[in-house]
Amino acid sequence: MDSNSSKIDKTMNILLVAGEDSGDRHAAGLVRALRRDFSAGEMVFFGAAGANMRAEGVETIVESDDFGIVGVPEVLKAVPMFWRVMRRLEEEAVDRKADVAVLVDFPEFNLKLAKRLRKRGIRVVYYISPQIWAWRGYRIRGIRKYVDLLLTILPFEKQWYLERGVSHVEFAGNPLAGTVAHSVDRKDFREELGIEDKQKLVALLPGSRSKEIQRIFPVMLEAAKLLYEKDGNFAFAAALAKSRASDELLRHVNSANVPFEVLIVRDDTYNLLNAADAAAVTSGTATLETAIIGTPQVIVYKTSSLNYRLLMPLISAEHVGLANLIAGRGVFKELIQHDLTPSNLASELLRISSAEFSEKLRREAESIRNALGAEDCYLNAAREIRRFLETGID
Repeated sequence: MDSNSSKIDKTMNILLVAGEDSGDRHAAGLVRALRRDFSAGEMVFFGAAGANMRAEGVETIVESDDFGIVGVPEVLKAVPMFWRVMRRLEEEAVDRKADVAVLVDFPEFNLKLAKRLRKRGIRVVYYISPQIWAWRGYRIRGIRKYVDLLLTILPFEKQWYLERGVSHVEFAGNPLAGTVAHSVDRKDFREELGIEDKQKLVALLPGSRSKEIQRIFPVMLEAAKLLYEKDGNFAFAAALAKSRASDELLRHVNSANVPFEVLIVRDDTYNLLNAADAAAVTSGTATLETAIIGTPQVIVYKTSSLNYRLLMPLISAEHVGLANLIAGRGVFKELIQHDLTPSNLASELLRISSAEFSEKLRREAESIRNALGAEDCYLNAAREIRRFLETGID
């Protein structure tokens, strides 16, 4: 079949649901790819949308901008709101006779919605498969029963799901593979920051959520002090993705009373990572972004004691960091919860910033990057969805 043609010549009503900022960006990319891949007919997108989806013309039934809630107590407080939203989306999908529901990431919400929609006769495509290989493996039963097509973005996931009875699953490629790149030469960016050639630059990525910054950034700053005391040639810069958190970062820097300047780099994380000799990175997508750039890293995370006690028994994956999961082994050191101490972090940053370990880790990072695929992942996903709609997989 010609990848630039389509058998579908009617208006397609597509429910699209994403939560959090990252899901909103991926959903918007998928909308662009679907419109590019379908040469006939019309697509009407509606659902739970953030700013990026709205910019692509997705009709907003509910706004998803504030869906990003982390932690058991916080989620419990929001349960009534989520149930209201779910009912609203379900009824809209039924009333509009949706041809398919495309659910993007956000498993706490979307897996429950998938069940409700499938029971109402609406087919379900799930894009960015739930990470049940890491925790809550019992969810596999619901995926087998209520998801018609599962699209993964991590290379090992397809085989994992196939081995557990999910027959309609495809690896679409990873969105980060084609988007994560530095735009300024390493030497030039270091000069912009005022970093001398003899200095070793450590990038600090404390996360974007306020709770993460509160729990993790002070440990990073204490580790930086220990490192600086051992070697005064170290310099430090904190990456900031959202300018609204800049005051919070600066408050922590001031209260830590560090004997050196901590640079705050706003909205330029990739160039900072490329210029850095080592990085302390909060677990999440950023660990994979750091591996794609190639920077040696320490993966860190710390949550509240309550969340840790409640969530840890549910986690089955051997590693926490996405970069390590793709590698299939602990390439980068993980310091989680009680292991995340200033002393441990400083020692590991000192180790990986040495020439011997730095080169080794950069080679390992290149292997991780190559495993993600190089093609347009959104177009790959769009073509799988088109094939699903044309052939009526069931």
